[in-house]
Amino acid sequence: MNAQNPNPSKSYAVSMLPAHKAEELTNGGKLAHIELGEQLYTLRITRAGKLILTK
Repeated sequence: MNAQNPNPSKSYAVSMLPAHKAEELTNGGKLAHIELGEQLYTLRITRAGKLILTK
Protein backbone atom coordinates (compact mmCIF):
# COMPACT_ATOMS: atom_id res chain seq x y z
CA MET A 1 0.00 0.00 0.00
CA ASN A 2 1.20 3.52 -0.80
CA ALA A 3 -0.13 7.08 -0.94
CA GLN A 4 -0.73 7.05 -4.71
CA ASN A 5 -2.35 3.63 -4.80
CA PRO A 6 -3.95 2.69 -1.48
CA ASN A 7 -5.09 -0.71 -2.77
CA PRO A 8 -2.58 -2.04 -5.33
CA SER A 9 -4.23 -5.45 -5.68
CA LYS A 10 -7.51 -3.83 -6.77
CA SER A 11 -5.88 -1.75 -9.54
CA TYR A 12 -4.01 -4.84 -10.72
CA ALA A 13 -7.28 -6.78 -10.99
CA VAL A 14 -8.93 -3.95 -12.93
CA SER A 15 -6.00 -3.74 -15.35
CA MET A 16 -6.42 -7.46 -16.11
CA LEU A 17 -9.97 -6.93 -17.39
CA PRO A 18 -10.62 -6.65 -21.13
CA ALA A 19 -10.97 -2.99 -22.17
CA HIS A 20 -12.95 -1.73 -25.16
CA LYS A 21 -13.43 1.79 -26.52
CA ALA A 22 -17.12 2.63 -26.90
CA GLU A 23 -16.37 4.51 -30.14
CA GLU A 24 -14.87 1.34 -31.61
CA LEU A 25 -17.86 -0.76 -30.51
CA THR A 26 -20.16 1.70 -32.32
CA ASN A 27 -17.83 2.07 -35.35
CA GLY A 28 -17.70 5.81 -34.75
CA GLY A 29 -21.47 6.10 -34.41
CA LYS A 30 -23.68 6.40 -31.37
CA LEU A 31 -25.30 2.92 -31.18
CA ALA A 32 -24.19 -0.70 -31.00
CA HIS A 33 -25.98 -3.97 -30.38
CA ILE A 34 -24.51 -6.36 -27.84
CA GLU A 35 -25.64 -9.97 -27.59
CA LEU A 36 -25.54 -11.93 -24.35
CA GLY A 37 -26.94 -15.41 -24.74
CA GLU A 38 -30.39 -15.01 -26.28
CA GLN A 39 -30.71 -11.37 -25.20
CA LEU A 40 -29.97 -8.35 -27.40
CA TYR A 41 -28.92 -5.08 -25.75
CA THR A 42 -28.39 -1.61 -27.18
CA LEU A 43 -25.39 0.45 -26.16
CA ARG A 44 -25.90 4.18 -26.71
CA ILE A 45 -23.45 7.07 -26.41
CA THR A 46 -25.35 10.19 -25.34
CA ARG A 47 -24.62 13.77 -26.43
CA ALA A 48 -23.12 14.27 -22.97
CA GLY A 49 -20.67 11.44 -23.61
CA LYS A 50 -22.31 9.00 -21.18
CA LEU A 51 -23.14 5.37 -21.88
CA ILE A 52 -26.60 3.81 -21.64
CA LEU A 53 -27.15 0.06 -21.96
CA THR A 54 -30.76 -1.03 -22.50
CA LYS A 55 -32.51 -4.30 -23.19
